[in-house]
Amino acid sequence: MRSGILTIIFCLSISACGLRSIPIAKNDVDAAIAEVTNQYKRRADLVPSLVEVVKGYAKHERETLEQVIGARAKATQITLDPKKVTPESLTEFQKAQGNLTQALGRLMVIVERYPDLKANQNFRDLQIQLEGTENRIAVARKRNIDAIKKFNDLVSAPPESWTNSLVYHHEKLAQWTLPETERARAEQPPSVKF
Repeated sequence: MRSGILTIIFCLSISACGLRSIPIAKNDVDAAIAEVTNQYKRRADLVPSLVEVVKGYAKHERETLEQVIGARAKATQITLDPKKVTPESLTEFQKAQGNLTQALGRLMVIVERYPDLKANQNFRDLQIQLEGTENRIAVARKRNIDAIKKFNDLVSAPPESWTNSLVYHHEKLAQWTLPETERARAEQPPSVKF
């Protein structure tokens, strides 16, 4: 009887100490990072179609189109391996994706100048897909931020942090952030002109 009670107490103490929750949280972080890269890949796949449609209407805006193509190429060259994410690789990945976001923004400004292009059904469909993709990216980044926070809480707050210190030895993970140049731009209120 006494050994049964000790076994129950032992099992309860193990389940509350992070032996399972830390690896599960790490797996959640890996999955969240993979989903972020998946959504960026989806965007990168849509960009060539968008560029081709715009190219037919705005041939003299070649420089902007080339910037989008170049930014897409750079963004697709940099990938994140969830098992080997470092603060430096995360910053490099974020910078490349930020450059693509900026180039797409310039492309959308061109679209505003060409009413025929905006009215084109193919373009509108692509624009809706791109907008949906940007929303999916935002949701995936939010889930990644939440997963990293949960993991960092487990490896840094007792009692789970004691298990981490004794068994796993995980460091806190770098949180998703904007590069300094993009952060300064994001902190500025947008100007709306009619």
